[in-house]
Amino acid sequence: MTHSYDVAVIGAGAMGSAAARALARSGREVLVLEQLGLGHDRGGSHGRTRIFRVGTEQTHYLEMAQQARSLWGELESELDTRLLTVTGAVEHGLGAGVIADFSGLLTEHRVDHLVLDPGEATTRWPGMRFEGPVLLQPGGAVIHADRVVAGLQRLARDAGATFRTGVRVEQVTVDSDGDGVGLRAGDETIRARRLVVTAGPWTASLLAGVLTMPAITATQEQPRLFEPRDPAHAWPCFVHWRHETGEWGRIESYGLLEDGTVKVGLHAGGVVVDPDHRDFLPEPRRDEVLRSYVRDWFPGLDADRSTAISCVYDNTDNGDFVIDRVGPVTVAAGFNGEGFKFVPWVGELVRDLVLGVAEPPAIFTLARHRSAR
Repeated sequence: MTHSYDVAVIGAGAMGSAAARALARSGREVLVLEQLGLGHDRGGSHGRTRIFRVGTEQTHYLEMAQQARSLWGELESELDTRLLTVTGAVEHGLGAGVIADFSGLLTEHRVDHLVLDPGEATTRWPGMRFEGPVLLQPGGAVIHADRVVAGLQRLARDAGATFRTGVRVEQVTVDSDGDGVGLRAGDETIRARRLVVTAGPWTASLLAGVLTMPAITATQEQPRLFEPRDPAHAWPCFVHWRHETGEWGRIESYGLLEDGTVKVGLHAGGVVVDPDHRDFLPEPRRDEVLRSYVRDWFPGLDADRSTAISCVYDNTDNGDFVIDRVGPVTVAAGFNGEGFKFVPWVGELVRDLVLGVAEPPAIFTLARHRSAR
């Protein structure tokens, strides 16, 4: 039996659900296919929390985050649910010159921020240790990721999108005239005029032979939830740009509040894995590096009272996202553990790409990734 839709979306995580909501609201008949269950723990959308901060490293990401922030507000109002809890977000470890450059960029883009000396920062957050100037964005926030994914799926359904779980697409074919696709899932064939692939670490293999994709590597990351010594201490979201290098490259760290604990992780230092065969267990040497880091930098956390958690990144070689359309196929993947704060922005961009009313930012295109390689 063959079924036909205006748009098929493969992958019902945050990005796919945001795209489905936006497309269904544009009047398209949308089918979302998820190989596992909604809210499953195998992909990059799993987990309770993420960080929202307006990026300071690159102008285009900063501007995207500003646009996304207004969309987060609209989504909260629509769902009548708090999706972001403002805690402030700090960055440190970069030295005075770089912090000054970051401050100048934020000033240029009218982003509220302060530069604190280490003593001021320690007074505000006595559970943390600082060396050098600290950049504070008071509007930084914890994103409640699980609420976001469930809320987007509800809104997509309300707009008419259909979700099917337990459907693993095994083959994608593009019609010879470029005006439709066929999807094979077991004995079933599904037809759609347009296809969106938001399948995280499965994206590149799924589209092999369809698009010339950059390599997307899955890594199993292993943060921990640490118990505070004093529950009364305030905790901001943080990014610690460290100058040390370890066995797995430059060490960078992040953290945020999660249900009374503080989640701390080493960014992009995980073991390369097959996303279909993850063991969810922390690699012992990396785990000890994390515990040692917490002992050194967080007097307010008990490094011996913590719970290991596991997540997966889908990583591109150059660290930029992949968002592009070729013929009837639109792809959004390779978010490198940093894409969640852009979820509502990506959903609207994917909609506009499918409808043919927008072009992707050049830095995210497949052509740019090929040239970078």
